[in-house]
Amino acid sequence: MHIYKVKGVKKEFIDLLLLADEQEDMIDRYLEKGDMFVLDNHGIKGECVVTKEEEGVYELKNIAVLPESQRKGYGKSLIEFAISYYTDCKVLLVGTGDCPSALAFYHNCGFTESHRIKNFFTDNYDHPMFEDGIQLVDMVYLKREP
Repeated sequence: MHIYKVKGVKKEFIDLLLLADEQEDMIDRYLEKGDMFVLDNHGIKGECVVTKEEEGVYELKNIAVLPESQRKGYGKSLIEFAISYYTDCKVLLVGTGDCPSALAFYHNCGFTESHRIKNFFTDNYDHPMFEDGIQLVDMVYLKREP
């Protein structure tokens, strides 16, 4: 398994990015200002995009693993890599939908709930979004303090 920082065109990975954030103009808001990391294990399995929000504070803006490669530890490996990559990281934030499977994943990776942004998905996306059959309305922010 090899994780590396993308130095070329990040949009090459748009299919993966869209797995985690299904509206391309929302991805465009953070893609170029963030660092993108790709996990390769005999082929690309997943990616993540991390932005620096302020001194010591980073945000995981996008993390996706191919459906057939999920539940094999790749997502957790990407998170651990990002935390170790930013040696000055005091807090890693992530925003996600209020969906039990997503929240369980982040809790299993050591995150705790921080705050919520009411109506984020209904106010910022041009179509209703669903995960595990649940319509996403509020964004749940979680934090991990390494």
